[in-house]
Amino acid sequence: MPLSEHEQRQLEQIEQALYREDPKFGRLVRSSDPRVHYKRKLVQAFIGIVVGAGLVAAGVVTKHVYLEAAGAVLLVLSLLWAVVNWRQHVARTRSARSKGRAHDRRRQSSGGRTGLMERLEERWRRRQEGDRQM
Repeated sequence: MPLSEHEQRQLEQIEQALYREDPKFGRLVRSSDPRVHYKRKLVQAFIGIVVGAGLVAAGVVTKHVYLEAAGAVLLVLSLLWAVVNWRQHVARTRSARSKGRAHDRRRQSSGGRTGLMERLEERWRRRQEGDRQM
């Protein structure tokens, strides 16, 4: 289930405080966060696009075909890299949302309780009834 804007801000504040208190743990958590990887790959693609465009421009100005070709190849590969990563990010986001919705439907169909909670409550009732009988 997606978080509201207020909850997202609170989560970011908690994460920032955690990163300040324990930087080593913060690096470990960030390394497993797919959003960080997506942003990093997007920046890499943007740098590739800028460098590729610069090589194409330099090739046109200096009339060196190999610079133009290298710039065009780098430009196309960087654009491809950005599009592929964007599609993966969108697919990952959609699957996370659909999992959240499926979890909500299960919770609603079972009256808001999961199997674990029902078992724990049943055990608690048995213990209470066992104490009363003695």
